[in-house]
Amino acid sequence: MMKFFNTMGRTVEEFNPINPAEVGLYTCGPTVYNFAHIGNFRAYLFEDILKRSLEYNGYKVKHVMNLTDVDDKTIRDSQAAKIPLNDFTAKYKKAFFEDLDKLRIERADVYPEATTHIPEMIDTIQTLLDKGYAYQSDDKCIYFSIDKFPEYGKLAKIDRENQRAGVRINTDEYAKDSVADFALWKAWDEKDGDVKWDSPWGEGRPGWHIECSAMSMKYLGKTFDIHTGGVDNMFPHHEDEIAQSESANGCRFVNYWLHCEHLTIDKKKMSKSLGNFYTLRDLEAKGYSGREVRWVLIGTHYRAKLNFSIGALDSARAALAKFDNLFARLKAAPAGDAKLAEATEAAKAGKAAFTAAVSDDLNISEALSALFVLVKTAGRLLAEGVQASGAKVLLDQFRDFDKVFGVLDVDAVKEEAPAADAPAEVLALVAARTEAKKAKDFAKADAIRDQLKEMGWSVVDKATGPVPVKL
Repeated sequence: MMKFFNTMGRTVEEFNPINPAEVGLYTCGPTVYNFAHIGNFRAYLFEDILKRSLEYNGYKVKHVMNLTDVDDKTIRDSQAAKIPLNDFTAKYKKAFFEDLDKLRIERADVYPEATTHIPEMIDTIQTLLDKGYAYQSDDKCIYFSIDKFPEYGKLAKIDRENQRAGVRINTDEYAKDSVADFALWKAWDEKDGDVKWDSPWGEGRPGWHIECSAMSMKYLGKTFDIHTGGVDNMFPHHEDEIAQSESANGCRFVNYWLHCEHLTIDKKKMSKSLGNFYTLRDLEAKGYSGREVRWVLIGTHYRAKLNFSIGALDSARAALAKFDNLFARLKAAPAGDAKLAEATEAAKAGKAAFTAAVSDDLNISEALSALFVLVKTAGRLLAEGVQASGAKVLLDQFRDFDKVFGVLDVDAVKEEAPAADAPAEVLALVAARTEAKKAKDFAKADAIRDQLKEMGWSVVDKATGPVPVKL
């Protein structure tokens, strides 16, 4: 049984999908007015771990992620660049998918674009007008009346009576202390240029919040299982989604709300508005890979802030190199069944601990602990002479872990070629380790292995004998 912290109730709840055969998952995607920064990708990676964990537990997932390609920002920046909106956003859509692939993020089933779902938005707005939840103002815009939805604020826990409320808000994003009626449809004005669509209320364009309501309903139904996003999406975006969706449909919008905390840099939120952000391209220019960035961004629980640093990427590089070396050594194990029973028991225990961890609100710390325990055990078994059958069991379990982690690359690691020019002192230590193992003095053998490691060398035990390998 999987459990998640549901933001709506602020408690951990058992997960019971509407349809056990398929989980409906909606994740708020990018606003394509610039390259996504790694703070954005922290959220998308949390969602990737969520999806992979659901699949790991046997669920089929229908995953929908929207692309916001019309809003205040996309219009503003496309006009500043003097480029048509569709041409402007196309560049950043392409970049987004390139970055997804570099970070090993599994593709969603559907990526609905706001500009291709205007009729669905108009239909939803018309329903809200017909039911009395929306009205057309003197500025020709259509607004949602929050007074008509008494539960407004239930997700973000807003005490409306103690808020500084405005009359109406036309902008897509606004502060939590500005609770007010929000725009569903924005009447065209000269600032929008040629960005406009026909509607029963005149030419204009949708507000940001109605986009996700209309698109999620089209692909996942009026009520679906899980909706995610960053904590900054909770208000106003998700709050407004709930109000307009539940008012239009007369039923609960989403059963489980999951929100990811901010990525920080120098203890401040990373954001485009503050200018303190890295894109994946910035980090690639510094010589880091998507695999290393992924390792850093998945390493902290999604509900805890993660402070990013270049040093963390250096640590990721070192950690991943150690994994690669371990997998190469396991692949080089000589034929035979020695230590098979111990390897099988270690893999079984590792899988049980790992499954329990990812099922418990994506407890990444415990999941990583299961990984590192198996790494340590694999190293010990290598030192004790594990052979190919046992090594295969261990490698298969690392592959199993990687269904969720997506970063270990067990099958990308090849058996390392032995170094032909190992210095005499290294060869002497290798020989001493062999004698210690023959004498069953495994403590001495381990000490020699650690000494070799400090010197930058490892030992691969082949059928023909131990071979020194440069780390």
